[in-house]
Amino acid sequence: MNEMNLSPEIRPKSRFYYGWIIVLLTFVTLLVSAGIRSLPSVLLLPFQDEFGWSRGSISSVISIGILLYGLVGPFSASLLLRFGFRKVLICSLSVLGLSLALTPLIHALWQFELLWGLVSGLATGMMANVLGVTVSNQWFVKRKGLIIGLLTASAATGQLLFLPLFAKLTSDLGWRYAVYVAVASIVVVLVAVAIWMRNHPYEVGAAPYGSTEVVKPVPFRGNIFIAPLQNLRLAMKHPTFWLLAGTFFFCGFSTNGLIGTHLIAACGDHGMLEVAAAGLLAMMGIFDLFGTTISGWLSDRFDSRKLLFWYYGLRGLSLLFLPFALNSASPAMLVVFSVFYGLDWIATVPPTAKLAGETFGKERSGMIFGWVVVAHQIGASTAAYGAGVLRDWLGSYSQAFVIAGFVCFVAAVMAMQIRKAQSRAVEAAM
Repeated sequence: MNEMNLSPEIRPKSRFYYGWIIVLLTFVTLLVSAGIRSLPSVLLLPFQDEFGWSRGSISSVISIGILLYGLVGPFSASLLLRFGFRKVLICSLSVLGLSLALTPLIHALWQFELLWGLVSGLATGMMANVLGVTVSNQWFVKRKGLIIGLLTASAATGQLLFLPLFAKLTSDLGWRYAVYVAVASIVVVLVAVAIWMRNHPYEVGAAPYGSTEVVKPVPFRGNIFIAPLQNLRLAMKHPTFWLLAGTFFFCGFSTNGLIGTHLIAACGDHGMLEVAAAGLLAMMGIFDLFGTTISGWLSDRFDSRKLLFWYYGLRGLSLLFLPFALNSASPAMLVVFSVFYGLDWIATVPPTAKLAGETFGKERSGMIFGWVVVAHQIGASTAAYGAGVLRDWLGSYSQAFVIAGFVCFVAAVMAMQIRKAQSRAVEAAM
Protein backbone atom coordinates (compact mmCIF):
# COMPACT_ATOMS: atom_id res chain seq x y z
CA MET A 1 0.00 0.00 0.00
CA ASN A 2 1.24 3.46 -0.81
CA GLU A 3 2.31 5.20 2.42
CA MET A 4 0.95 8.48 1.11
CA ASN A 5 -2.62 7.08 1.26
CA LEU A 6 -2.56 5.95 4.91
CA SER A 7 -5.28 7.16 7.23
CA PRO A 8 -4.25 9.66 9.89
CA GLU A 9 -3.22 8.21 13.23
CA ILE A 10 -5.65 8.67 16.13
CA ARG A 11 -3.87 10.57 18.86
CA PRO A 12 -4.65 13.29 21.41
CA LYS A 13 -4.31 16.88 20.31
CA SER A 14 -0.89 18.30 21.10
CA ARG A 15 0.55 21.78 20.95
CA PHE A 16 3.79 20.33 19.59
CA TYR A 17 3.82 20.17 15.81
CA TYR A 18 5.21 16.87 14.49
CA GLY A 19 6.54 18.66 11.45
CA TRP A 20 9.46 19.90 13.57
CA ILE A 21 10.54 16.28 14.06
CA ILE A 22 10.40 15.85 10.28
CA VAL A 23 12.56 18.96 9.89
CA LEU A 24 15.06 17.57 12.42
CA LEU A 25 15.21 14.18 10.67
CA THR A 26 15.62 15.87 7.28
CA PHE A 27 18.31 18.15 8.70
CA VAL A 28 20.28 15.19 10.06
CA THR A 29 19.85 13.20 6.84
CA LEU A 30 21.08 16.09 4.71
CA LEU A 31 23.87 16.74 7.22
CA VAL A 32 25.22 13.19 6.96
CA SER A 33 24.78 13.13 3.18
CA ALA A 34 26.75 16.39 2.88
CA GLY A 35 29.43 15.02 5.18
CA ILE A 36 29.78 11.95 2.97
CA ARG A 37 29.94 14.08 -0.19
CA SER A 38 32.77 16.11 1.38
CA LEU A 39 34.88 13.01 2.07
CA PRO A 40 36.56 12.89 -1.40
CA SER A 41 38.20 16.27 -0.75
CA VAL A 42 40.00 14.61 2.18
CA LEU A 43 40.82 11.52 0.12
CA LEU A 44 42.33 13.41 -2.83
CA LEU A 45 45.90 13.61 -1.49
CA PRO A 46 45.95 10.16 0.22
CA PHE A 47 44.72 8.49 -2.98
CA GLN A 48 47.35 10.34 -4.98
CA ASP A 49 50.05 9.08 -2.61
CA GLU A 50 48.79 5.48 -2.21
CA PHE A 51 47.60 4.64 -5.72
CA GLY A 52 49.68 7.05 -7.81
CA TRP A 53 46.61 8.50 -9.54
CA SER A 54 46.92 12.05 -10.88
CA ARG A 55 44.97 14.87 -9.29
CA GLY A 56 43.08 15.33 -12.56
CA SER A 57 42.03 11.65 -12.62
CA ILE A 58 40.76 11.73 -9.05
CA SER A 59 38.99 15.03 -9.73
CA SER A 60 37.24 13.49 -12.75
CA VAL A 61 35.64 10.87 -10.47
CA ILE A 62 34.54 13.55 -8.02
CA SER A 63 33.20 15.52 -10.97
CA ILE A 64 31.04 12.61 -12.16
CA GLY A 65 29.65 12.13 -8.65
CA ILE A 66 28.78 15.81 -8.36
CA LEU A 67 27.07 15.76 -11.76
CA LEU A 68 24.95 12.70 -10.97
CA TYR A 69 24.13 14.19 -7.56
CA GLY A 70 22.43 17.01 -9.44
CA LEU A 71 20.88 15.01 -12.29
CA VAL A 72 18.99 12.78 -9.86
CA GLY A 73 17.30 15.79 -8.21
CA PRO A 74 14.26 16.25 -10.48
CA PHE A 75 13.53 12.51 -10.44
CA SER A 76 14.06 12.47 -6.68
CA ALA A 77 11.26 15.03 -6.36
CA SER A 78 8.81 12.80 -8.26
CA LEU A 79 9.90 9.70 -6.33
CA LEU A 80 9.45 11.52 -3.00
CA LEU A 81 5.93 12.56 -4.01
CA ARG A 82 5.05 9.10 -5.36
CA PHE A 83 6.48 6.81 -2.67
CA GLY A 84 6.96 9.13 0.31
CA PHE A 85 10.00 10.34 2.21
CA ARG A 86 10.53 7.25 4.35
CA LYS A 87 10.80 4.64 1.58
CA VAL A 88 13.00 6.80 -0.65
CA LEU A 89 15.38 7.76 2.16
CA ILE A 90 15.70 4.21 3.48
CA CYS A 91 16.58 2.99 -0.01
CA SER A 92 19.04 5.82 -0.65
CA LEU A 93 20.81 5.50 2.70
CA SER A 94 21.12 1.72 2.26
CA VAL A 95 22.72 2.07 -1.19
CA LEU A 96 25.06 4.82 0.04
CA GLY A 97 26.10 2.72 3.03
CA LEU A 98 26.86 -0.25 0.78
CA SER A 99 29.02 1.82 -1.57
CA LEU A 100 30.97 3.21 1.38
CA ALA A 101 31.44 -0.22 2.95
CA LEU A 102 33.05 -1.46 -0.28
CA THR A 103 35.35 1.57 -0.70
CA PRO A 104 38.21 0.27 1.53
CA LEU A 105 38.55 -2.70 -0.86
CA ILE A 106 39.30 -0.64 -3.98
CA HIS A 107 42.66 -0.83 -5.73
CA ALA A 108 41.88 0.47 -9.24
CA LEU A 109 40.61 3.81 -10.54
CA TRP A 110 37.57 2.22 -12.25
CA GLN A 111 36.41 0.87 -8.89
CA PHE A 112 36.62 4.36 -7.40
CA GLU A 113 34.67 5.64 -10.41
CA LEU A 114 31.98 3.00 -9.90
CA LEU A 115 31.51 3.49 -6.15
CA TRP A 116 31.99 7.26 -5.88
CA GLY A 117 31.29 8.51 -9.38
CA LEU A 118 28.16 6.41 -10.02
CA VAL A 119 26.67 4.75 -6.93
CA SER A 120 27.44 7.42 -4.33
CA GLY A 121 26.44 10.19 -6.74
CA LEU A 122 23.05 8.60 -7.39
CA ALA A 123 22.39 7.77 -3.73
CA THR A 124 23.28 11.19 -2.33
CA GLY A 125 21.38 12.82 -5.19
CA MET A 126 18.17 11.42 -3.69
CA MET A 127 18.99 13.44 -0.57
CA ALA A 128 19.87 16.72 -2.26
CA ASN A 129 18.36 20.20 -1.77
CA VAL A 130 15.18 19.00 -3.49
CA LEU A 131 14.42 16.98 -0.36
CA GLY A 132 14.39 20.10 1.80
CA VAL A 133 12.17 21.97 -0.67
CA THR A 134 9.72 19.05 -0.88
CA VAL A 135 9.55 18.68 2.91
CA SER A 136 8.83 22.39 3.34
CA ASN A 137 6.08 22.27 0.69
CA GLN A 138 4.38 19.27 2.29
CA TRP A 139 4.58 20.27 5.95
CA PHE A 140 4.61 24.10 5.96
CA VAL A 141 2.48 26.91 4.62
CA LYS A 142 4.22 29.63 6.63
CA ARG A 143 7.96 30.04 7.30
CA LYS A 144 8.94 28.13 4.17
CA GLY A 145 11.93 30.37 3.51
CA LEU A 146 13.24 29.82 7.03
CA ILE A 147 12.79 26.05 6.76
CA ILE A 148 14.51 25.86 3.38
CA GLY A 149 17.36 28.01 4.73
CA LEU A 150 17.74 25.80 7.80
CA LEU A 151 17.71 22.56 5.78
CA THR A 152 20.10 24.00 3.22
CA ALA A 153 22.42 25.04 6.03
CA SER A 154 22.62 21.39 7.09
CA ALA A 155 25.03 20.86 4.20
CA ALA A 156 27.41 23.36 5.79
CA THR A 157 26.92 21.78 9.19
CA GLY A 158 27.81 18.41 7.68
CA GLN A 159 31.18 19.83 6.71
CA LEU A 160 31.50 21.39 10.16
CA LEU A 161 31.05 18.04 11.88
CA PHE A 162 32.64 15.61 9.46
CA LEU A 163 35.53 17.25 7.59
CA PRO A 164 37.84 17.85 10.58
CA LEU A 165 36.97 14.38 11.88
CA PHE A 166 37.65 12.72 8.53
CA ALA A 167 40.91 14.67 8.15
CA LYS A 168 42.07 13.74 11.66
CA LEU A 169 41.23 10.05 11.19
CA THR A 170 42.96 10.01 7.81
CA SER A 171 46.05 11.70 9.22
CA ASP A 172 46.31 9.51 12.34
CA LEU A 173 44.90 6.13 11.29
CA GLY A 174 44.49 6.16 7.52
CA TRP A 175 41.65 7.02 5.14
CA ARG A 176 39.90 3.65 5.57
CA TYR A 177 39.03 4.48 9.18
CA ALA A 178 37.39 7.70 8.01
CA VAL A 179 35.22 5.60 5.69
CA TYR A 180 34.25 3.24 8.53
CA VAL A 181 33.04 6.20 10.63
CA ALA A 182 31.01 7.43 7.65
CA VAL A 183 29.33 4.01 7.35
CA ALA A 184 28.46 4.03 11.06
CA SER A 185 26.89 7.48 10.71
CA ILE A 186 24.69 6.28 7.86
CA VAL A 187 23.47 3.30 9.91
CA VAL A 188 22.40 5.59 12.77
CA VAL A 189 20.48 7.92 10.45
CA LEU A 190 18.89 4.98 8.63
CA VAL A 191 17.44 3.62 11.88
CA ALA A 192 16.09 7.05 12.91
CA VAL A 193 14.42 7.59 9.53
CA ALA A 194 12.84 4.13 9.59
CA ILE A 195 11.30 4.77 13.02
CA TRP A 196 10.18 8.41 13.00
CA MET A 197 9.90 9.71 9.43
CA ARG A 198 6.38 10.51 8.15
CA ASN A 199 5.41 11.61 4.66
CA HIS A 200 2.60 14.11 5.19
CA PRO A 201 0.84 15.97 8.07
CA TYR A 202 -2.32 13.97 7.33
CA GLU A 203 -0.60 10.82 8.61
CA VAL A 204 -0.42 12.29 12.12
CA GLY A 205 -3.79 14.01 11.95
CA ALA A 206 -2.31 17.49 11.59
CA ALA A 207 -2.66 20.41 9.23
CA PRO A 208 0.37 21.93 7.48
CA TYR A 209 2.05 24.54 9.67
CA GLY A 210 0.30 27.86 9.19
CA SER A 211 -2.99 26.20 8.21
CA THR A 212 -5.94 24.89 10.23
CA GLU A 213 -7.35 22.44 7.71
CA VAL A 214 -6.33 18.78 7.81
CA VAL A 215 -6.28 17.64 4.19
CA LYS A 216 -5.26 14.47 2.40
CA PRO A 217 -2.07 14.63 0.32
CA VAL A 218 -2.60 15.25 -3.37
CA PRO A 219 -1.86 11.95 -5.16
CA PHE A 220 1.08 12.08 -7.53
CA ARG A 221 -0.13 11.86 -11.10
CA GLY A 222 1.99 10.91 -14.05
CA ASN A 223 5.02 8.78 -14.69
CA ILE A 224 7.82 9.27 -12.14
CA PHE A 225 10.39 9.42 -14.93
CA ILE A 226 8.36 11.27 -17.58
CA ALA A 227 6.86 13.94 -15.29
CA PRO A 228 10.23 15.62 -14.51
CA LEU A 229 11.00 15.77 -18.23
CA GLN A 230 7.58 17.24 -18.97
CA ASN A 231 8.12 19.90 -16.30
CA LEU A 232 11.54 20.66 -17.76
CA ARG A 233 10.04 21.15 -21.22
CA LEU A 234 7.43 23.53 -19.81
CA ALA A 235 9.96 25.43 -17.65
CA MET A 236 12.30 25.95 -20.60
CA LYS A 237 9.66 28.18 -22.19
CA HIS A 238 10.00 30.69 -19.35
CA PRO A 239 13.01 33.06 -19.21
CA THR A 240 13.08 32.96 -15.41
CA PHE A 241 14.05 29.29 -15.52
CA TRP A 242 17.09 30.04 -17.68
CA LEU A 243 18.18 32.89 -15.42
CA LEU A 244 17.78 30.76 -12.28
CA ALA A 245 19.61 27.85 -13.91
CA GLY A 246 22.36 30.14 -15.20
CA THR A 247 23.00 31.79 -11.85
CA PHE A 248 22.95 28.40 -10.13
CA PHE A 249 25.49 27.05 -12.65
CA PHE A 250 27.88 29.77 -11.49
CA CYS A 251 26.89 29.06 -7.88
CA GLY A 252 28.00 25.43 -8.16
CA PHE A 253 31.09 26.46 -10.12
CA SER A 254 32.20 28.72 -7.26
CA THR A 255 31.28 26.55 -4.22
CA ASN A 256 31.29 22.77 -3.84
CA GLY A 257 32.88 22.15 -7.23
CA LEU A 258 35.86 24.42 -6.60
CA ILE A 259 36.28 25.30 -2.92
CA GLY A 260 34.61 22.17 -1.54
CA THR A 261 36.75 19.89 -3.71
CA HIS A 262 40.10 21.67 -3.99
CA LEU A 263 40.64 24.04 -1.05
CA ILE A 264 42.34 21.40 1.11
CA ALA A 265 44.64 20.44 -1.75
CA ALA A 266 45.34 24.13 -2.52
CA CYS A 267 46.29 24.74 1.10
CA GLY A 268 48.55 21.68 0.93
CA ASP A 269 50.35 23.26 -2.04
CA HIS A 270 51.24 26.15 0.30
CA GLY A 271 52.49 23.94 3.12
CA MET A 272 49.36 23.79 5.28
CA LEU A 273 48.60 20.49 7.02
CA GLU A 274 45.46 18.64 5.88
CA VAL A 275 43.80 18.84 9.30
CA ALA A 276 44.32 22.62 9.46
CA ALA A 277 42.96 23.04 5.93
CA ALA A 278 39.90 20.96 6.81
CA GLY A 279 39.46 23.29 9.77
CA LEU A 280 39.09 26.21 7.36
CA LEU A 281 36.24 24.42 5.60
CA ALA A 282 34.71 23.62 8.96
CA MET A 283 34.91 27.30 9.88
CA MET A 284 33.07 28.10 6.66
CA GLY A 285 30.47 25.59 7.76
CA ILE A 286 29.96 27.40 11.06
CA PHE A 287 29.38 30.74 9.39
CA ASP A 288 27.32 29.31 6.56
CA LEU A 289 25.00 27.71 9.11
CA PHE A 290 24.16 31.22 10.24
CA GLY A 291 24.38 32.83 6.81
CA THR A 292 22.06 30.40 5.03
CA THR A 293 19.51 30.27 7.87
CA ILE A 294 19.42 34.06 7.96
CA SER A 295 19.14 34.08 4.17
CA GLY A 296 15.97 31.99 4.49
CA TRP A 297 14.58 34.50 6.97
CA LEU A 298 15.51 37.39 4.68
CA SER A 299 13.92 35.71 1.63
CA ASP A 300 10.58 35.71 3.48
CA ARG A 301 10.84 39.50 3.82
CA PHE A 302 12.88 41.00 0.95
CA ASP A 303 13.21 40.86 -2.83
CA SER A 304 15.00 37.58 -3.60
CA ARG A 305 16.56 39.03 -6.76
CA LYS A 306 18.36 41.74 -4.79
CA LEU A 307 19.51 39.20 -2.21
CA LEU A 308 21.04 37.09 -4.98
CA PHE A 309 22.77 40.15 -6.44
CA TRP A 310 24.53 40.84 -3.16
CA TYR A 311 25.31 37.19 -2.42
CA TYR A 312 27.01 36.57 -5.76
CA GLY A 313 28.81 39.91 -5.78
CA LEU A 314 30.29 39.42 -2.32
CA ARG A 315 31.25 35.84 -3.12
CA GLY A 316 33.12 37.04 -6.22
CA LEU A 317 35.13 39.50 -4.12
CA SER A 318 36.06 36.80 -1.61
CA LEU A 319 37.29 34.44 -4.37
CA LEU A 320 39.47 37.16 -5.89
CA PHE A 321 40.94 37.65 -2.43
CA LEU A 322 41.73 33.93 -1.90
CA PRO A 323 44.93 33.68 -4.04
CA PHE A 324 46.43 36.61 -2.09
CA ALA A 325 45.50 34.93 1.20
CA LEU A 326 47.14 31.65 0.13
CA ASN A 327 50.30 33.28 -1.23
CA SER A 328 50.70 35.40 1.90
CA ALA A 329 50.98 32.22 4.00
CA SER A 330 49.16 34.17 6.71
CA PRO A 331 46.67 32.12 8.76
CA ALA A 332 44.86 35.34 9.68
CA MET A 333 44.12 36.14 6.03
CA LEU A 334 42.79 32.63 5.42
CA VAL A 335 40.57 32.97 8.48
CA VAL A 336 39.21 36.25 7.08
CA PHE A 337 38.44 34.48 3.80
CA SER A 338 36.76 31.56 5.58
CA VAL A 339 34.47 33.85 7.58
CA PHE A 340 33.59 36.14 4.66
CA TYR A 341 33.12 33.32 2.15
CA GLY A 342 31.42 31.02 4.65
CA LEU A 343 28.58 33.44 5.33
CA ASP A 344 27.79 33.28 1.61
CA TRP A 345 28.55 29.61 0.82
CA ILE A 346 25.03 28.42 -0.07
CA ALA A 347 22.98 31.41 1.04
CA THR A 348 21.76 31.56 -2.57
CA VAL A 349 19.50 28.50 -2.17
CA PRO A 350 16.54 29.99 -0.21
CA PRO A 351 15.96 32.99 -2.54
CA THR A 352 16.46 30.78 -5.62
CA ALA A 353 13.96 28.21 -4.33
CA LYS A 354 11.50 30.98 -3.46
CA LEU A 355 11.74 32.49 -6.95
CA ALA A 356 11.12 29.04 -8.46
CA GLY A 357 8.06 28.56 -6.25
CA GLU A 358 6.66 32.01 -7.03
CA THR A 359 7.13 31.52 -10.75
CA PHE A 360 6.07 27.90 -11.26
CA GLY A 361 3.73 27.16 -8.34
CA LYS A 362 3.82 24.73 -5.41
CA GLU A 363 3.09 21.53 -7.32
CA ARG A 364 5.72 22.10 -10.00
CA SER A 365 8.36 23.92 -7.97
CA GLY A 366 10.01 20.78 -6.50
CA MET A 367 10.80 19.18 -9.84
CA ILE A 368 11.63 22.47 -11.58
CA PHE A 369 13.91 23.52 -8.75
CA GLY A 370 15.47 20.08 -9.14
CA TRP A 371 16.38 21.00 -12.73
CA VAL A 372 17.82 24.30 -11.50
CA VAL A 373 19.97 22.24 -9.11
CA VAL A 374 21.10 20.16 -12.11
CA ALA A 375 22.58 23.34 -13.56
CA HIS A 376 24.25 23.97 -10.19
CA GLN A 377 25.87 20.54 -10.25
CA ILE A 378 26.94 20.86 -13.89
CA GLY A 379 28.76 24.02 -12.85
CA ALA A 380 30.23 22.25 -9.83
CA SER A 381 31.28 19.28 -11.93
CA THR A 382 32.96 21.59 -14.45
CA ALA A 383 34.93 23.34 -11.70
CA ALA A 384 35.86 20.10 -9.90
CA TYR A 385 37.41 18.64 -13.03
CA GLY A 386 38.65 21.88 -14.59
CA ALA A 387 40.45 23.11 -11.48
CA GLY A 388 42.22 19.75 -11.14
CA VAL A 389 43.36 19.90 -14.76
CA LEU A 390 44.52 23.54 -14.40
CA ARG A 391 46.48 22.54 -11.31
CA ASP A 392 48.21 19.73 -13.24
CA TRP A 393 49.01 22.08 -16.15
CA LEU A 394 49.98 25.28 -14.32
CA GLY A 395 51.01 24.02 -10.89
CA SER A 396 48.61 26.38 -9.11
CA TYR A 397 44.93 26.86 -8.31
CA SER A 398 45.12 30.68 -8.44
CA GLN A 399 43.80 30.95 -12.00
CA ALA A 400 40.77 28.81 -11.15
CA PHE A 401 39.93 30.97 -8.12
CA VAL A 402 40.16 34.19 -10.17
CA ILE A 403 37.94 32.78 -12.93
CA ALA A 404 35.34 31.76 -10.36
CA GLY A 405 35.42 35.23 -8.83
CA PHE A 406 34.59 36.90 -12.13
CA VAL A 407 31.79 34.46 -13.05
CA CYS A 408 30.14 35.32 -9.73
CA PHE A 409 29.92 38.93 -10.91
CA VAL A 410 28.18 37.68 -14.05
CA ALA A 411 25.70 35.76 -11.87
CA ALA A 412 24.99 38.90 -9.83
CA VAL A 413 24.02 40.79 -12.98
CA MET A 414 21.88 37.88 -14.22
CA ALA A 415 19.95 37.75 -10.93
CA MET A 416 18.73 41.30 -11.40
CA GLN A 417 17.33 40.39 -14.83
CA ILE A 418 14.75 38.07 -13.25
CA ARG A 419 11.31 39.59 -13.47
CA LYS A 420 8.74 39.24 -10.70
CA ALA A 421 6.14 36.69 -11.72
CA GLN A 422 2.87 35.44 -10.30
CA SER A 423 2.69 31.66 -10.15
CA ARG A 424 -0.95 31.57 -11.24
CA ALA A 425 -0.18 33.40 -14.46
CA VAL A 426 2.72 31.10 -15.24
CA GLU A 427 0.70 27.98 -14.45
CA ALA A 428 -2.07 29.21 -16.72
CA ALA A 429 0.44 29.74 -19.50
CA MET A 430 1.74 26.22 -19.01
